[in-house]
Amino acid sequence: MTVCRDCCCGSPRKHPSTDHDVQLGTLRAGLEPHHRVRVSQCLDVCDQSNVIVVQPDPAARRGGARPVWFGLVHDDAVLGGLMTWVRAGGPGVAPLPAILELSVITPPATGNA
Repeated sequence: MTVCRDCCCGSPRKHPSTDHDVQLGTLRAGLEPHHRVRVSQCLDVCDQSNVIVVQPDPAARRGGARPVWFGLVHDDAVLGGLMTWVRAGGPGVAPLPAILELSVITPPATGNA
């Protein structure tokens, strides 16, 4: 999982009601050590901040699964849904929960993450 934390994502100026440090801590506490949570600089979809990208595991990627990008991740329910989905296998393994469907975004044309 890649968590954008740069100019807009993780910005208390842009999203003052989201505790970005707590959000990142929650992801790490809920997913590591079995799933890697890394922080990235700008992923070039600032209008959709906070952005999180979930990578498929290697076997799922070999089977054709691709990363899934999520935007506007500010809600604890969405964060919880992400963690549950990742623990269930994530892209290419587990079906996407309904709570996450509205958060899926199109990655930028540059192909980051």
